[in-house]
Amino acid sequence: MSPRTTRRKAPASRRSTGQEAGLVPAPGALLDWRDSSHFRWDAPCTLCRTPTPLRSHAGEPVHKACAEAWIADNPVEARLGRFVSDPQPKRRDDDHA
Repeated sequence: MSPRTTRRKAPASRRSTGQEAGLVPAPGALLDWRDSSHFRWDAPCTLCRTPTPLRSHAGEPVHKACAEAWIADNPVEARLGRFVSDPQPKRRDDDHA
C-alpha cells in the first residue's frame, strides 16, 4: 500500500465554486456581479472588515466597491483574477432585421 498524503486546502481566494468566471475588468471599470451566487449571509469584507452580503467568484466576502478599488490600486496583481466579472452571455449572430 502507498502512504497517504494529506492535501492542503486552497485559500478561499483560489477555491473553485463551480461558477464560471469572466474577465478581470480594467482598473477603474465596474465589476458585473448580477448572478445570485454573489449574495449570501453577512460576513466581514476581507478588504474593509465591515459586514457585507456579497461574495467574489471564489466565495471571498467583499463589497463590490472594495473589489473595484482594489483592482484600481493593484492592477498587476488584479490580472491574476482575484476579482472577476460574471461571464457575459454569447451573442447570437442571427440578430438581423
